[in-house]
Amino acid sequence: MAKLEHVFTGRGIAELVDLITEGILSRSMSASLEDSSSFSSGDVSCVVLVFERYSIIGSNRLSLTVTLFSEPGRVRVSGISSGGSEGIMWKINTFGEEAFLDVFSDVLSSIS
Repeated sequence: MAKLEHVFTGRGIAELVDLITEGILSRSMSASLEDSSSFSSGDVSCVVLVFERYSIIGSNRLSLTVTLFSEPGRVRVSGISSGGSEGIMWKINTFGEEAFLDVFSDVLSSIS
């Protein structure tokens, strides 16, 4: 499992959801948005996006869960990739997870 977090100011949560979704889907042929969920209460909003893609290295699908948490003045973004490792007792070969997180990192860099 690999994780990346970032804080944005000056952008709304809906705009970031669109930019992140478009960025991830355009950077990986096998990526798909599997589902999403959103919640709001007053000035606070939370959106969860779950992406999947195929990992050639691991010959399996892996996921990237992106959570956006909006509060006045900023949006916190967290991405966690999982499912790309091999092995029953230990995590072996996490290259796919790290590669998917690298895509997420590139997307966030293009937004900043």
